[in-house]
Amino acid sequence: ERANLMNMMKLSIKTLIQSALSLGRTLDSDFPPLQQFFVVLEHCLPCILCLLNCQAKKTFIGQNKSFFGPLELVEKLCPEASDIATSVKNLPELKTAVGRGRAWLYLALMQKKLADYLKVLLDHKHLLSEFYEPDALMMEEEGAVIVGLLVGLNVIDANLCLKGEDLDSQVGVIDFSLYLKETQDSDGKQDGGITAVLDQKHYVEELNRHLSCTVADLQNKIDCLEKTNSKLQEEVCVCLQQQLTELDRFSKSSSKLDTYKQSRQGLDEMYSDVWKQLKEEKKIRLELEKELELQIGMKTEMEIAMKLLEKDTHEKQDTLVALRQQLEEVKAINLQMFHKSQNAECSLQQKKEAISSFEGKTNEMMSSVKQMEE
Repeated sequence: ERANLMNMMKLSIKTLIQSALSLGRTLDSDFPPLQQFFVVLEHCLPCILCLLNCQAKKTFIGQNKSFFGPLELVEKLCPEASDIATSVKNLPELKTAVGRGRAWLYLALMQKKLADYLKVLLDHKHLLSEFYEPDALMMEEEGAVIVGLLVGLNVIDANLCLKGEDLDSQVGVIDFSLYLKETQDSDGKQDGGITAVLDQKHYVEELNRHLSCTVADLQNKIDCLEKTNSKLQEEVCVCLQQQLTELDRFSKSSSKLDTYKQSRQGLDEMYSDVWKQLKEEKKIRLELEKELELQIGMKTEMEIAMKLLEKDTHEKQDTLVALRQQLEEVKAINLQMFHKSQNAECSLQQKKEAISSFEGKTNEMMSSVKQMEE
């Protein structure tokens, strides 16, 4: 999955730079390639700024920590970043660390120093033991690769307005359609495009696998809740039967009326508690069913995206085969033309020799005629 995230980062940066250069103007926050770049960066930063146990969470980041923690160190290591930190703190609409982290990334990109600030963190790895696992990407050479890719963004001019943006609750979803465009380049470029598409396919398959595990876990929870619900219903039926039995028994004897009333009150309280618990279980079950439907929908979207990737790969392979066939045909035609040209040259040479011999004979005949005339 790390390799897939690295490939997605390369694709997003390449697409953003190409789109920005073709557009030829300052980018704003509504520019789709720029939005997708930040989405991919948010998926990669928790993996680069690995604050946890990589096998426990999909985002490679803990529940109570965010990637904004290491970014705060930049202010201490690089005084130039103090303006960004001050601006982020002065935004009243930011309530969470994730929102402040997004605002920090926006401002760093506008300053064209995003790569420089992350490089400062790489140069002071001894200060990052509080935030990183020893095998985190930031502690290895892959962190330097990410920083090198971000240097290319310095050619982009961006004007991002943070006021009125809901950065705390944004949900980033990678739009693969921006990276699935067909190309008509040479054979080498075709092979590179197929490799990129296969990398995207592997990334989609990994996401699909994670979603399948999540769906299976949710299904197990629903099964457990259904069993608990059935047990609670059986307990309620047993309590009602016991209550009816007690009612019949105590109705026969007036001397046990007080005991019956106390028992009935206890059963009523028990029934109320069981009923409340049943309602809570039903509510939890409904929430889990909604979450299951959402995960199933995401899984379906991933499967559709994977099918589109496979179709695009097959089409490009067919195009590559057709181009190679055309190249072979052109080579055969050129070879035939070359042979014809050689034959024509030989024929021309023979004709020139014949003309030369005719001219010699003509000259001899002319000299003989002159001699005869004399």
